[in-house]
Amino acid sequence: MDLLEAMRPRQWSKNVFVFAGIVFAGRLFEARAELRVIAVFFVFCAAASSVYLANDVADRASDAHHPEKKLRAIASGRVSPRAASVSSAVLAIAALAGAALLNLGTLAIMVAYLGSTLAYSLGLKRVFLLDVMIVALGFVLRAAVGAAVIDAEISPWLLVCSFLLALFLALGKRRAELVLLGEAASNHRPALGEYSLPLVDSCLTALSGAAIVSYALYTQSPRTVEHFGTTSLLYTVPFVIYALFRYQHHVMRLDAGGDPGSLLVQDRGLWLSLLGWAITAAVVIYR
Repeated sequence: MDLLEAMRPRQWSKNVFVFAGIVFAGRLFEARAELRVIAVFFVFCAAASSVYLANDVADRASDAHHPEKKLRAIASGRVSPRAASVSSAVLAIAALAGAALLNLGTLAIMVAYLGSTLAYSLGLKRVFLLDVMIVALGFVLRAAVGAAVIDAEISPWLLVCSFLLALFLALGKRRAELVLLGEAASNHRPALGEYSLPLVDSCLTALSGAAIVSYALYTQSPRTVEHFGTTSLLYTVPFVIYALFRYQHHVMRLDAGGDPGSLLVQDRGLWLSLLGWAITAAVVIYR
């Protein structure tokens, strides 16, 4: 049970990004495509858990002094580093094998994901800005693999949107860490010493604006209009604006250093905006 907790199954919800490809390819109701995307979802869950275990083993010393992370299974000693390392390797091998069975494109993206996260664990997490950019790249790869597994093309604008949104969320988490740890932030994560609240807040504002503009451009790009035969996807933009601004508002009010990720579960306004976006997009795409 402790090992399962260390694999962070609650974080598997992040892998829903793999469904972006099938949704925006207009193939959501193709049975074979659905099965392949569901398969790659679980493959990515194995890969993500492998990464979580490896990171927690590498960070166990610093996590032991963190007010919240010290309760994690590995940092608290409930799961040994050896057991976690072996489990991480098994999960990584299983993810690569599963990706290879699907197709070469999926395997290539899985190798890129595991390689980038390994580089993150070995040192890039200590480099200012690169730390959050590597995290954001992981979400882009999730979106890309969802298209690759069904041999569908994905709009470059959609990949840009995924990157900007993931970077926005990653910086929101960094802000929460800065507030929670205060002057001791750099002792826990060296890169945090380069961040400041004014800098992060200005980046969040810039990223929210950039994400909105890039998504709006995606909805009206010639490629998108030709694919869906309509410009009506533009009507989903207000939901995106509301969700991003509401999330940013809450993140900047987390003066006690709360977890911004929990907002996605707890905030009814965010859920309603995401539901409104999903319904509107579905009507436009599958009308």
